[in-house]
Amino acid sequence: MTMYLIIQLVVFFCILPIDVNRKRKFLIPANEIGAPENPKLLKKTFYSIGITTIIFTIICLLMKYEYLDLTDIIS
Repeated sequence: MTMYLIIQLVVFFCILPIDVNRKRKFLIPANEIGAPENPKLLKKTFYSIGITTIIFTIICLLMKYEYLDLTDIIS
């Protein structure tokens, strides 16, 4: 569970700057000028969950078939 969460956060922060339009139609006084109007966080969250699931599945399969042994890496 912890490994999945760490991979999820890394993937999410890698996907976050993709597809961001910083040109604003309406300027709100309290917001930063470079902040996007619509950061599309829900779409990016679903993409990161999918990518994380694929990466985590590959890691689990590698560990199951003993191609990747984390106990040897740690010690």
